[in-house]
Amino acid sequence: MRLFRKLSGLLDPRVGRGMFNTFHANWWFIRWPLDHVFHSKHFTLKELRRLPSIGSDHFPLLTALQYSPESGQQQKGLTADADDKARAQAKQAQQQADADDVPEPGAR
Repeated sequence: MRLFRKLSGLLDPRVGRGMFNTFHANWWFIRWPLDHVFHSKHFTLKELRRLPSIGSDHFPLLTALQYSPESGQQQKGLTADADDKARAQAKQAQQQADADDVPEPGAR
């Protein structure tokens, strides 16, 4: 996730706010933060909390964001360096992935 955050420039609202274990809702002895939310600096966090079980094996994660581009620019994210970019390229080559594998919104 750190590499993704560095390359995308997106922010993880959970950072610095504790552990939000969203999986497994039925087994208290093996829970971890499986589900993720990322946002751009155009948004700031209003609320973040795990909700009670709704019958799924995942807990719902309530994330309320506010569109506030001016104040959001003060948020600090991670920055990718040359090693991070090389690592990502190596992972991409290993998976034989390219831009054509990414679907475009509205395309069928």
